[in-house]
Amino acid sequence: MNRNPNRAGNAAQMKRQQLYAYITKISFAVNDITLYLDTHPEDTDAISYFNHYKKLREEALREYARLYGPLTVDLATPECTFDWASMPLPWEGGAC
Repeated sequence: MNRNPNRAGNAAQMKRQQLYAYITKISFAVNDITLYLDTHPEDTDAISYFNHYKKLREEALREYARLYGPLTVDLATPECTFDWASMPLPWEGGAC
């Protein structure tokens, strides 16, 4: 049986990239509906949409932070080493 030792690493990197892409999409939805709500603050459907996607975004950000490190400072914990300036950014393949 010929096993590729990089295969597990590639799968983990794929999951990381997929989670980051998901966070990016949800963040766009949250930002977009926030702009709409600036001019339509009484729209209950939009408020419901905002609350739903905001919750999904928070859950995804917590999951990313748990697996790879925080993307935002509000998810940083004392365990985080705060060496973000010396690490690659997420879109460069880094954690924070």
